[in-house]
Amino acid sequence: MVDLMALANLIVHSPSTMIYTAIDTFYLTDEQLQETPSRKDGIDEATETTLRIYGCDLIQESGILLKLYPCGNLIIIPQQVMATGQVLFHRFYCKKSFVRFNVKRVAASCVWLASKLEENPRRARHVLNVFHRMECRRENLPIEHLDAFSKKYSELKMDLIRSERHLLKEMGFICHVEHPHKFISNYLATLETPPELRQEAWNLANDSLRTTLCVRFKSAVVACGVVYAAARRFHVPLPENPPWWKAFDADKAGIDEVCRVLAHLYTLPKAQYIPVCKEGGSFTMSNRSWDSPSQPLSKEGPPPMGDDANTNKVSPVIPDAAAIKATAGKVKDSTKSDDDTQSIPPVDGGEIKEEAVSKSKGEHNRTATDGSGERSRDRERERERHKGRERERGRDSERERERDDAAERDREKVKDRSHRSKDRGKDSSGLITWTGTTMALHILRGRRIGTDIIRMSKRKECER
Repeated sequence: MVDLMALANLIVHSPSTMIYTAIDTFYLTDEQLQETPSRKDGIDEATETTLRIYGCDLIQESGILLKLYPCGNLIIIPQQVMATGQVLFHRFYCKKSFVRFNVKRVAASCVWLASKLEENPRRARHVLNVFHRMECRRENLPIEHLDAFSKKYSELKMDLIRSERHLLKEMGFICHVEHPHKFISNYLATLETPPELRQEAWNLANDSLRTTLCVRFKSAVVACGVVYAAARRFHVPLPENPPWWKAFDADKAGIDEVCRVLAHLYTLPKAQYIPVCKEGGSFTMSNRSWDSPSQPLSKEGPPPMGDDANTNKVSPVIPDAAAIKATAGKVKDSTKSDDDTQSIPPVDGGEIKEEAVSKSKGEHNRTATDGSGERSRDRERERERHKGRERERGRDSERERERDDAAERDREKVKDRSHRSKDRGKDSSGLITWTGTTMALHILRGRRIGTDIIRMSKRKECER
């Protein structure tokens, strides 16, 4: 066995084996975990635990499916990205409720943000496609292609960005995460354990991310608990005199709690989605449909909804049969006599009821005409806007044509000028050469004439 005093001196005096965690400050107590926003909204502990495990399963599966193929080699998102996404998921729901935020969309945002934090970014389109496919497979729905140019896709992308902003806001833009995985290798190498213990401890560390251990204990304590559980499973003895965990700044109570939480996790069944969110339980669909256009209301008004609508609906006043007959008789008498053209006195309130009926009908007709008038006005406005756009397009096209014509004219003028300048250059060069040759000939002739005159004068002097 390893001497623990030498082990402690090795860890303290060797800076290469010491791992400092100064930014990792997001930890809660057991009392704070019992008073989460989800509990305040009426969600019990079992439901919250199931939803947490379900969201972590989504993050783990999506990380496996998010893979690229550069140069023919398979490169999968590393485990560190999925671990970071799960820790962000637990931290977010320690401050927000499952009732207000959909667990599927928050899981997608955690994967997207974690991929950027761990320098393995993925496009939003890839994340949305993966989560859409996972939902179709889990819910036994027909797998449909998520069109990147549809309105539903744009709404999903905006919701993904909005959820990422909520995550960053709740974290205070401090998203540093410490994982127990990097401690496990150092601890096992220091304790000189068999190699098969390392893989078991690594698997336990991955499973611990489905629980709230990452927000309750530091990564070093979780790593010690994972090592202790793996050693107990493989019956590997660890030094206890003095205790081995004191060399790694851990306590026995924390290690026991880590082992208890992991043992309870393995007794739970597979997590299924529980619809508790007010926005809806689907990832790709919400309470309102994206692609279906809004249907106009019928002229008769919306249909009644339940008994309350029937009780609140104002029914027209229906006159009695006797009152109708009496009023009909009076109307006949008034038509027979030319003098009795004035208003008929009311009989048992029937006429008042008819006026109420006529008023209600008139108001209904007015509302219907107002609605149709507004629709017609809206149509006219749309037509005018369309016509205005067409006019602007026509004006723009005319302006472009005029600009093109002017440009062509300028080009033709430039070509003509260039040709004329070339012709003038040729003519001027020819004129210059011609004048130069003529002047040279005249000069030569003058010289000859001068020499002849000098010779003649010399001859005359000689003769004299």
